[in-house]
Amino acid sequence: MTDETQGTAREGQPPRGWEPLPHETLPRPNFFPAGLAMGTTFIFWGLITSWVILVVGIGLFAASLAGWIYEILCERSRH
Repeated sequence: MTDETQGTAREGQPPRGWEPLPHETLPRPNFFPAGLAMGTTFIFWGLITSWVILVVGIGLFAASLAGWIYEILCERSRH
């Protein structure tokens, strides 16, 4: 069987009938989503246990959300 009958890609080319994806820049990886998740966990844990943990959760959530929004705004202004 040849490459044409199997529809497999030759080196550097997509298979027959496929189109290559357009070039797209990806955002830089960051820790803000993990901070939001941890802040949410602390908020709910603080509702059950102590107001101190609740306040820490709210602070972590707010800081992570603000950092993530700032990162998105800075990235859009660079493009």
